Amino acid sequence: MPDNPIRILLVDDHTLFRSGIRMLLSRQPELAVVGEAADGAEGVKLAKQLMPDVVLLDLHMPGISGVEALSLLLQDNPTLAVVMLTVSEDADDLTAALKAGARGYLLKNIDADFLKQSIIKAAAGESVMSEAMTAKLMAHFRAGAPAPSQQQQELEKLTPREREILGFLAQGQSNKEIARTLDLAESTVKIHVQNILKKLGLSSRVQAAVYAVEHGVARRGE
Repeated sequence: MPDNPIRILLVDDHTLFRSGIRMLLSRQPELAVVGEAADGAEGVKLAKQLMPDVVLLDLHMPGISGVEALSLLLQDNPTLAVVMLTVSEDADDLTAALKAGARGYLLKNIDADFLKQSIIKAAAGESVMSEAMTAKLMAHFRAGAPAPSQQQQELEKLTPREREILGFLAQGQSNKEIARTLDLAESTVKIHVQNILKKLGLSSRVQAAVYAVEHGVARRGE
């Protein structure tokens, strides 16, 4: 096992599902499940004690909801990578979780390799989402897009380059991928992303992607 595997906390009210995920992840040397919780309140308590790198959090559980647990987790640790792992394909559930600060949204029917890669990406600060949910996210926000005047006022805070990069974030692109496409240094892209988050009052790349879709920001040429 690596010296510093990614520490994972599982929060789900289905014991059999947690056992299956623990067994699956235990086969990956770079990952380590450090704890399990059967509800949101217990998950929040364990997160304080165990200090995981990534929390895999179910959405619908007895007691406090997954979104409520997410908010409490991020109150205690704003940089914690919380990824929703759920059966819900409802667009309202998806947007509520992302707006509350979830690093990602995965459906329970994903395969093992996708889950592994998603955990690694989330721990590295990237956003992750099941492919099936991307189209629902875009359709949801297009249906409720803000008035043009409001959209223009908010986007005027960004430079042309920042708007361009925001469009790439809407496509789920990593800093490395954006840098390669725009022929920029990855460190330069990182600074632009930080500026975007600061100017728009957002706390994560996922929230920036949600904002971009909500405001109809697309990559140049699309």
